[in-house]
Amino acid sequence: MQVLRAGLLSAHLIGGGLREIAFDGIEVLRAIAFVVRDRDWGTYSPAIADLTIKQGEGETTVSYRAVCEGPDANTLSIRAVITLSSKGSLTFKAQAETPTGFENNRCGFCVLHPIVGVAGAPVTVEHVDGSIQYAVFPDRIEPWQPFQEIRALTHSVMPGIDAECRMEGDMFEMEDQRNWSDASYKTYVRPLALPWPYQIATGETVSQAVTLTVTDRRAGRPQAGSHDARPVHLTWGEDLRPLPQIGLVVTPEEAGAVRSALASHGAFGAKGLLLHFDPAAGHGPSDIEAFAALAALFSGTITLEIALPCKGPLAGELGAIAKLVADAGLRLDAVMVSPAVDRQSTPPGSQWPDCPPLEEVYAAARAAFPGIRLGGGMLSYFTEINRKRVPAGPLDFVSHATNPIVHAADDLSVMQTLEALPFIWTSLRAIYGQKPYRVGPSTLAMRQNPYGSRTMDNPNGERTAMANRDPRHNGLFGAAFAAGSAAAFVGAGLEQLTLSALTGPFGLFAGPQEPVPEGMVRPIGRCIELLACMAGWQARAVKSGSSRDILAFGASCDDGRRALVLVNVTRSPLEVDLQALGIGSGASIVLLDETTMIAAASNGLEARSMSEQPFALMPYAVARIVWEVA
Repeated sequence: MQVLRAGLLSAHLIGGGLREIAFDGIEVLRAIAFVVRDRDWGTYSPAIADLTIKQGEGETTVSYRAVCEGPDANTLSIRAVITLSSKGSLTFKAQAETPTGFENNRCGFCVLHPIVGVAGAPVTVEHVDGSIQYAVFPDRIEPWQPFQEIRALTHSVMPGIDAECRMEGDMFEMEDQRNWSDASYKTYVRPLALPWPYQIATGETVSQAVTLTVTDRRAGRPQAGSHDARPVHLTWGEDLRPLPQIGLVVTPEEAGAVRSALASHGAFGAKGLLLHFDPAAGHGPSDIEAFAALAALFSGTITLEIALPCKGPLAGELGAIAKLVADAGLRLDAVMVSPAVDRQSTPPGSQWPDCPPLEEVYAAARAAFPGIRLGGGMLSYFTEINRKRVPAGPLDFVSHATNPIVHAADDLSVMQTLEALPFIWTSLRAIYGQKPYRVGPSTLAMRQNPYGSRTMDNPNGERTAMANRDPRHNGLFGAAFAAGSAAAFVGAGLEQLTLSALTGPFGLFAGPQEPVPEGMVRPIGRCIELLACMAGWQARAVKSGSSRDILAFGASCDDGRRALVLVNVTRSPLEVDLQALGIGSGASIVLLDETTMIAAASNGLEARSMSEQPFALMPYAVARIVWEVA
C-alpha cells in the first residue's frame, strides 16, 4: 500500500486500485478500481508492472500497466494513469486492449460510495442523456439497481463539502452492495441487463475515466478531518432482545468427522446443528444415517437444511426425505426447505428459472414433516431473499446466509462488511416484521457461489474472492470476524446464528490435510465458546461514538451476571475506556489475542481479574468481561 496525497486530497494505492479516498481526512469514496471479472464473476488480480509515482508541485501522478491472463492463453493488457490535484480533483483513466480476444463478465471501473453517513442522504444523479434526478441513497437495501444510465453522482460529504463523481466511456449503473454485505453502493459497467459473458474483440480498446471533484465551501481554514479519539469511549445503549443460540453447520462429507469430534471435543457450547442435505448432489440414505449417529451425541436443536430438487411431485420428493429421516431415527427440531434452483442468483434482466410456487413447496414440507418447525428463505444470501420475497405466512422462521468475500477479499473490505450487517437485518425486518429469524452459515470462506458455476479453489492460501477456503479462518482474524458478526446482529433478535462448522475448512478445530496442526483448536473455536455460553441472555447495545474500530455489546443473565463483549476489528492496537459503563468491582476478563492464542488452543480461555482502565485491545482481539450485580 502507498498513500497518495495532493493538498487535502488523499488515497491509498492498493493493487492498482484506490481505497479510502478522503478529503481533509473525511472519507469521500471507498474505492475506485478498474475491474475485470471472469465468466463465474471471479475477479482477476493481475500483477502491476512499470509502476511510476511522481510527486509534483500540487499534483501527484501514478501510472502502471497490468495483464490479465485468461483461459486458452487469452490476455488483456491494461494501462492506467491516476492524477491527484491539490485543487481537489482526482482522475483515474484506463485503457484495456487484447491481442487475442478476451471473454469476461465485466471490464471497467467500479466506484464505491461508503454507507455510513451516506445511506438515506440526498444525491444528485446526472444521467447519460443530460437529465438530472434529485434522489437519496437508499436506506433500506434496494433489491434492484437504484439508479441506471448514470453519468455523474454528486453528494454532500459533510456540511460545506460536496463531491461530484463523473464516469465516462460507458453506461454506468448502481447496485446496492449491502445485499451481499459489502459496505458500499457500487457504480459499475456494464449494465447487467446486457448479455454476459461477453467478448472484447481482438484489437478493440476499452477506454474509461472516473473524475472526482471536491468542492470545499467551508469558511476559513477547515479543521483537520475527524479521527476517532483514543481511547475509544464506550457507553450503554438500549436494551435489546435475547442473544441467539450459536449454531454449527454440518455437511454429509464432514458427518463422520463431526461425530468423532462431538465425542472427543464436544460442540464448543453451540446449541444448534444445521445439517445440509442436497439430493441433487448425491446425498442419500447413508448421509441421513450419519446425521442420525452424530445427532445422538448432541443435546441441542437439530435442523435439516434441504435443497429441494423440485424435479418431480413435491409430495414425493419431500416424503422420500421424511422416510429416510424416520428410518434412520434422526431427531429433528426443524427443517429449512428451499428449492435448489433458488441458490443461484437471478440478476437484473435475467429470466427467472422454473420453480413451483413456494406456497406449494411449504405445504408439501409441512405435510411431510408434521409437528416440527418449518423454515424457509434462501440457502444463499440476503440478495436472493430480497429479490425473491418468500411467503412468510406458512413459515415458523425465515433464514438466509451471508458471506464477506463475494466481491473483494482484502482484510479491510472483509471487516467493513460488518458495517452492512445492521442494514441487512433492519431491511429484512422491514419485509418480514417480527417473524422468527435465523442467519447462517456466515463464514469467511464461501460454501457456494450463487453467481457462477463454482467457488474458487485457493491452494496457496491467498485473499481470494469467492474462495472455498480462507487462510484467515485459522487465525485471530477469523475469530474477530465471528465476534464482530455477533455484535452486528445483536439487535436483530435472531433465534440462531451459525458462524462456523465443527470440522473441515470451516471448522472450529483443524482436521487432517489442513494448513495448521491436526487437532489444533482454532481461535474461532474459543470465540464460539465465548459467545455460545450467553445464548438467551438479555442483550444490550453498546455505543462507541463515531469509532468503527470497536464493536461491542452487553448482556445480562437472570442470575445477576453481566457481560460485555468487545472486538477490535482493525490491525492496530486500541485503547478502550469503560468507565461510563459502571462495571462492578470483581469483574473478570477472558481475552483472546496474540498473547493468549497459543495457550488457548490447548487449554481454553482463562479468566483473570479486570483492573486496568483504560486497557489495550490488541489487533483482532476479542474480550469478554463478566461481573455480578447484587
